[in-house]
Order: sequence, then C-alpha cells, then structure tokens
Amino acid sequence: MKTVFFANTDWYLYNFRLDLAKFLRNHGWEVVFMAPPGEYGDRIEREGFRLIPFEFSRKGINPFTERQTISRIRKIYEIEKPDVVHQFTIKCVIYGSLAAKKSGISTIINSITGLGYVFLGTTIDAKILRYITTSLYKVALKNTQIIFENPDDAVLFEKLSLVDKKDVAVILGTGIDTDVFVPIPPPDSLPLAVLPARMLWDKGIGEFVKAAAILRGKGIRARFALVGKKDEGNPSSISYDQLTRWQKENIVEWWGWQEDIATVFSMSDIVCLPSYREGLPKVLIEAAACSRPIITTDVPGCKEVVVHGENGLLVPVKDPEALASALETLLLDRELRIRMGIAGRKRAVEIFSTRQVNAETLSVYLKTVGQP
Repeated sequence: MKTVFFANTDWYLYNFRLDLAKFLRNHGWEVVFMAPPGEYGDRIEREGFRLIPFEFSRKGINPFTERQTISRIRKIYEIEKPDVVHQFTIKCVIYGSLAAKKSGISTIINSITGLGYVFLGTTIDAKILRYITTSLYKVALKNTQIIFENPDDAVLFEKLSLVDKKDVAVILGTGIDTDVFVPIPPPDSLPLAVLPARMLWDKGIGEFVKAAAILRGKGIRARFALVGKKDEGNPSSISYDQLTRWQKENIVEWWGWQEDIATVFSMSDIVCLPSYREGLPKVLIEAAACSRPIITTDVPGCKEVVVHGENGLLVPVKDPEALASALETLLLDRELRIRMGIAGRKRAVEIFSTRQVNAETLSVYLKTVGQP
C-alpha cells in the first residue's frame, strides 16, 4: 500500500509526521512526502523517504494560479497512483482533495491540525478569507475521512455543515515518543518561563510579554523567553522589529528557533502557551513528558493537555493579568512546579504516546481502504 503526505512545508512533515511515516513503513506501507522544498528535505530523505518538491504560494488567491496549482497536484497524484492521500494544513487539504477526486483516488484522508488565522482573524481580510475557505471546505471535505486533533474542532465543523459525522475521527494530536522525551530534573537557577511557538500574535505572544512586564513591575525575579521563529507566510506573524524591541526593553528574551527543544525544557521551569486556539500543541505534550508544569489557555486544543491544578494551570484567553497571576503562582512555588511536572509526565505517557496515536491513525487508513 502507498500513501502520499502533502503539507505546506517540509518543516511540518519532518517535525510532526515523521514518526507516523516510520510507523506506517514498519507496517508495510510506502510513504512519499510532498511539500515545497526547504531545509528539511535532506533530513527527510536521510530517513529513507522520498520527497516530491512542490512549490506553491501559501497566501496566493489569484484564481488562474490557484487552478494551475490544483492541476499540478492532480498530475502528481496520477503519476504516483497512491492508495491513500493524507493531507495537512488548510490549502493542502482543500486543493489536495479536489485534485485527488479528479484523479480518481477514492481514499482521501484530511487532518485538520487547527483553525489558524482563517478562523481566528478578526480583520476584514480574515473574514473574507473565512467565507471563501468554508465554501471550499464544503466541497473538498465531502466523501473524505477527516481527522481532528480535538473534539471542539470536530463539533464546530459539524455545526457549520462542513463534514458528515460518519466521516470524522478525533485523534488527540500527533503523539510523542515518551522514550525520547523523558523526565528532566528542574534547574537550580533563576526561574525561567519559556513560550515555545512560532512567533504569531494568535499564539498569545503579546499577552505573554504583557504578563512578563507586569511581573517585572512587581519586582518578581524571573526570566521570560520566546522560543521560535517568525512565519513569513502567516498574516499573524510578528515583525522582527517588534521582537527585537521587546528584547532591547529587557521584557523578554527571544531565542529564535531551537532545534533541540528538550534542552530548552532542561533550562526552563515553566512552559507557557497562551494561544487563542490550537489543534493539539505537540510542544505542550513534549513539555509534560519532560516533567515541566504548563500554563496555557482554556481553549480547544490546549485544555486537552492540561488538567487545571494537576499538571498545570489554565487561564482565560487574551487575559495578560490572569496569565501573570498564574505565572507568579508557579514562579514562587518550586514544590508545586515539581508536583505538577510529575503529574504531567504520567498524563503524557498514558494518553499522548506515539504508539497510541499512530495505531489509531493506522486504523483510519485500514478502515478507508477496506482492510481488516
């Protein structure tokens, strides 16, 4: 059996779907990756997978160009003749599904990995894009299998009549290897809270910076660090000037992209993600597996990872004062941080391991291709 993984960056496929690809390969599947070429292409190929380079604009809306993009996807699918196509990220889900249907592929799996700017944006452009996207989703997702990373997103799509309930599966995230992400002793230094994410406003970066400023104003001794890179293709991206300005003002540190996230966790005491909404953030599961307490927002995707008061704290979305209060609670109580870290490790192992997530995903594959 053969499947093609299609996403808008090779970075996404390498960091979020490589474990699934290896799992499928171990079960006799041929897995081919397809994405715009980037710095992760060589890494994918070194893992023994073929990458089809496919250039397209993430932000393009020119009808002629977009029709050409769908036609190019269709040609690749017709050449590859996969038994299953598995598509990730909005444009790949929509265009890939339309192309797969035209090329006669009967088994189409789409992963809705979060709602992103299209659903979270409040500008006129975002609202127009949301109308266009939901209209296209109704056509593209019909007669496909849809995997959601949290139940709230599934319910929303059902309410909007974008999916048929019989075609929906909810699988909590992409899973992590709990033999790789293991408990790390807390550091014995000035407490450090990190926010690991792409530098997007809807990740709650602004609220985190405001919370750090509040705590600094109260004289609380701690460090606050943003860990991640800009995403030039996302309308919600924070400018380089803004990030460097915060750093110069000594409110937060900006570390940029860090390849070894476990090392980041080893240096930190708290992992924070005050996002507006998520699919299911892998970085929070990794943090929990490494025994780090988590502060995140009480929104779909994030609240699935944290049980409030047990392995972390949940705060209201877009509320820097509440975020500052939660940070203060954990920054001043080392023993509480340790207890929550232990509980987080237990939760990560029991619910979010790759063994469980990949097995559930394989069951969707086998159901759709008619194998037992």
